[in-house]
Amino acid sequence: MSTPGLNVVGRTNLASQIYESLREKLMSAVFQPGQRLKIRELAKEIGTSETPVREALIQLVRDRALEMKEGYFIRVRQLSLAEYLELRDIRLALEPLAAERAIPLLDDAAIRQLTESHRLLMRAEKTRDYRAALQHNFDFHFGIYRRSGMPQLTELLDRIWVQVGPMLNFLYPHGHPSYDAEHQHMNVLKGLQARDVALVTQAIRDDLVEGGRNFVKVLTEIDHNPERAAELLALRNQPAPPGKTPP
Repeated sequence: MSTPGLNVVGRTNLASQIYESLREKLMSAVFQPGQRLKIRELAKEIGTSETPVREALIQLVRDRALEMKEGYFIRVRQLSLAEYLELRDIRLALEPLAAERAIPLLDDAAIRQLTESHRLLMRAEKTRDYRAALQHNFDFHFGIYRRSGMPQLTELLDRIWVQVGPMLNFLYPHGHPSYDAEHQHMNVLKGLQARDVALVTQAIRDDLVEGGRNFVKVLTEIDHNPERAAELLALRNQPAPPGKTPP
């Protein structure tokens, strides 16, 4: 004899798991702006029925990460320049706070892991493995923020990055981060090792503004010429040229 409501609970838990998995992919730029997400294909890939997938996607529509078009057409939402800049202003307030609170909670092993994430990011950029570069950049930042000991703050950052993440596909190659001196991640790491709050929080801000200035130029270009988005994504999706992999 089945227990009333048990199947509903199981389905809800499954939908939550799928939601978290899809949200992580959006945050780390696995999905691209304008990309269509088909319920049937996702359900087949995951190995589940369509119902929990549909529920997860609807929740992501509510989170403003996806948009639903006529005929139940669901795709990844593309932010306007104004939307991105508004979210950047919020990030400039929240991400340094998360980093500040993480400083006393990051042990030497965690800092070594962050150092490795940055090394892999630099390697991926050199080999033009942009998918890997975006993943390692995400790992670096959230390797800090998720150690802040502030779950509500990290949830707020998750809700921001689920919208911003797909847009980072426009980062490479034309919006490639550039810095006046060394990479701001290095200043973050130096600050973490020295437990220097001022250095860490300023480097987080500078990484977003200084490192993102070319990215904002690209978004401005797209804002003026929307057809440019597809062209840039096509360039972004070209396979990396063969060559020697750096150490």
